Amino acid sequence: MHRRTLIQNLLAIVAVSLGASLAHADEKRITVGTMSGPDAQIWSVVTKAAAREGLAVKVIEFNDYVQPNAALDAGDLDANGFQHQPFLDSQIRQRGYKIVNVGLTYVSPMGFYSKKYKSLKEDLPDGAKVGIQNDPSNGNRALLLLQKFGAIKLKPGVGTNGVNATPLDVVENPKKIKLAELDAAQLPRALDDLDAASINTDYAVKAGLQPTKDAIAIEDIKGPYANLIAVRVQDRNQPWVKKLVAAYESDEVRKYIDTQFKGAIIPAF
Repeated sequence: MHRRTLIQNLLAIVAVSLGASLAHADEKRITVGTMSGPDAQIWSVVTKAAAREGLAVKVIEFNDYVQPNAALDAGDLDANGFQHQPFLDSQIRQRGYKIVNVGLTYVSPMGFYSKKYKSLKEDLPDGAKVGIQNDPSNGNRALLLLQKFGAIKLKPGVGTNGVNATPLDVVENPKKIKLAELDAAQLPRALDDLDAASINTDYAVKAGLQPTKDAIAIEDIKGPYANLIAVRVQDRNQPWVKKLVAAYESDEVRKYIDTQFKGAIIPAF
């Protein structure tokens, strides 16, 4: 009798071990690239939601906007989540990437910041030096925001419908603002040397700035600049893609964004 019980117990242990091994074997593992800071914080919550659905997500953090798409296109990443559609479109046009949007994440309104002035339209002095991003899509956003707040006027037909505005498209500049094009990551560090600068929210937050409190001008939340999850074209219909998007769109992630960022970052799903 004792021997029979021992055998049953051993068989039970083997069955549990085998079941765990099979479950582990069935678990899909992917690597996702994102930006350090708020993006990475949100993805740490996404990984927990994905794990419950049998999807193991490893997050790789980057510190510039160029590498994540290059790594995805090369197959070093399975997905990335850090950019909006206009930026992705410009990268595809420039570099020929075969990358596609599979789901939205959040909206992060871009703002102008200054350590010297309180109003973008009224306080900037003549000849003010204003920093904007040097990549086409974010530079375009900055110029449109300058135009919206009356600091400049752009040539008709630029800035929308896929036609990015550049400083060469400024046709009215009553205060003779000097536009300094810098890498997006450098703008917070250059703020001491500038009268104002447009700064993406992820870099602003990392620099200790609160968009809803510190920005002297900020975008409307409704617009084309919702961030997204991107994968290679050939992977768009893979089952794990659906699981990944569902994990990001979970109530758990929505609640985290709402409570953690208090309106500086807004769910787009």
